[in-house]
Amino acid sequence: MNKHPLSSFQYCPRCGAGNFTENNEKSKKCTACGFVYYYNSSAAVVAVIENKKGEILIARRAKEPAKGTLDLPGGFVDMHETAEEAVRREIREETGLTVTAAQYLFSIPNTYRYSEFEVQTVDLFFKCEVSDFNGLKADDDVMELAFIAQDKLNPEAFGLSSIRQGIVKYLQIVN
Repeated sequence: MNKHPLSSFQYCPRCGAGNFTENNEKSKKCTACGFVYYYNSSAAVVAVIENKKGEILIARRAKEPAKGTLDLPGGFVDMHETAEEAVRREIREETGLTVTAAQYLFSIPNTYRYSEFEVQTVDLFFKCEVSDFNGLKADDDVMELAFIAQDKLNPEAFGLSSIRQGIVKYLQIVN
């Protein structure tokens, strides 16, 4: 059964009426006050960081979804934050590293299950430069960090589908 993405939301966020009904495939409308809410993708950032040997920095997820699987560092873009600011902040929070440059690569849509709710995201991949790896330390929602040679990367070891797709796409770009 394919439920409407906003099926969990029964009441209008503006007036509180229980007349919050499906308007189209991506919105609900309150028949009491006319408020329409569109369910749009949330923005997330993903960092591809290489060391001087060309190895990629990978993370092991400390939390669900996909706890214990491989990942690339990154996370959600906060309100009033650019994607470039978000990738710098997320890398600092998860790895202790300072991004000196971030170049947009590509984007991949994703579904991220959080608190029993499917969040639609668009994951923005950035190639990030870091000049000093001395402060590297797993933190926030990262269990561990390691560098892996590009030819040893197995996309199937990554827990999130957009990251698997991103690894494949990145390797096609650089090879």
